[in-house]
Amino acid sequence: MSALTFPILQVLSDGKFHSGEDLADRFAVTRATVWNAIQHAEKLGVEVFSVRGRGYRLPQAIDMLDEQAVLTAIGEQREWFNLQLLDEIDSTNSYLMKQAAKGAPHVTCVAAHIQTSGKGRRGRAWVSHLGASLTFSLLWRFNCGAAALSGLSLAVGVALMRAFQQLGVPGVCLKWPNDVLYDNRKLAGILIELQGDMDGPSAAVIGVGVNLRLPEQVLKRIDQPAIDLASIGVAVNQGELLGTLLRHLADVLHAFEDDGFVALRAEWLSYHVYHNRPVRMLMPDGRDVHGTVRDVAEDGILLVETALGLQRFSAGEISLRTGV
Repeated sequence: MSALTFPILQVLSDGKFHSGEDLADRFAVTRATVWNAIQHAEKLGVEVFSVRGRGYRLPQAIDMLDEQAVLTAIGEQREWFNLQLLDEIDSTNSYLMKQAAKGAPHVTCVAAHIQTSGKGRRGRAWVSHLGASLTFSLLWRFNCGAAALSGLSLAVGVALMRAFQQLGVPGVCLKWPNDVLYDNRKLAGILIELQGDMDGPSAAVIGVGVNLRLPEQVLKRIDQPAIDLASIGVAVNQGELLGTLLRHLADVLHAFEDDGFVALRAEWLSYHVYHNRPVRMLMPDGRDVHGTVRDVAEDGILLVETALGLQRFSAGEISLRTGV
């Protein structure tokens, strides 16, 4: 690992050529040290063009996370947040789960430019690439036990929808239990991990990933249809996006603390793309269950009308049933 990798990437983020000599002078190091830092960036999956006589550049300009931009977008609630912006990490959720066990304060947020082992739901990997996605985790401590947090991922989905609407992202919707879709392709995802007793108190680490501008080679590594904000035609600064998401998360989580998911249920249903539509439930044991989505219960359980009647589902992956 090179301590200069991300400072150099910050310089290269303008998308212009910078010579090795100029970079070496800027950081008071040798050109060999600059080259080693570039090599580390490439090992992290960052594509860096190197042209003799011109220097180094990224394929395109990108914006890097900036603390002040995040805090400005959060607004009046900024003092609540313990914000940590990291260069690279295996997983913001894994890191924050460890910090939570050590007593990390309520409303700690960890964001990273690159996750090397980002986690998705049901053991999937969340693909992270510099400038291609926003990945962060938020620690929220509850006085109640983990048993009372049913529906939390759906509440977080409401917060994401409010933030996207404020930022002018058109046509987004929710897929139970934790995906944000655009044109039936995944734009953002949620992963929640819990600590504590079933009766309380407890802590939730809420992981969020948003696709910003995914290179073609990154899209090929994702095991489901995906889309990014750039493809939708939305340009937003990462700091503004993160701050806006955190502000709406704080509002929604306060409401969830007071009244549970029931206070957000009607709003969630208005965003659900599969409401009253035929679906195929792909169950963890490999079975398919066909039916029509009818409702979501006050605890976030999905209610699906099947051949056996109205059934409750707390797990499973929804996809639209083909041939209907």
